[in-house]
Amino acid sequence: MSTTTAVTPLTTQDAEVLLSAARRAAESAGVTVSVSVLDAGGHLLAFRRDDRAVLVSGETSTRKAYTALQLDSATADLVDLVKPDGPFHSLTTALDRPLLFIAGGLPVHRDGRLIGAIGVGGGAPEQDHGFATAAVAALG
Repeated sequence: MSTTTAVTPLTTQDAEVLLSAARRAAESAGVTVSVSVLDAGGHLLAFRRDDRAVLVSGETSTRKAYTALQLDSATADLVDLVKPDGPFHSLTTALDRPLLFIAGGLPVHRDGRLIGAIGVGGGAPEQDHGFATAAVAALG
């Protein structure tokens, strides 16, 4: 009989750590962003849009997080796969809820298990990816 170790799910406290760390990283770079944190079921745990962040960044941050969660991959690593000649080119329209293949979304793992995702929008894609990476690192 095998035993399964329970993994603590992403908590609202974890979500606040992620959100704060991403915003601090963006603020230190002088970039206004939106940050979305989803639990393993794709439910929004935390969201914050800076006052001067472009309005669409709220939607893009959530879609980036959702995409990272569904595919358990950084969205930055998926961009080439959905280009017209890529193996997953039709994936962008395959689901009811739209995916977004722009850098800035990262899955969040604990003890090797997927527990949620973070998405950052508002900066250049590489910046958003860096801010999300800083947030995941801060969660430890």
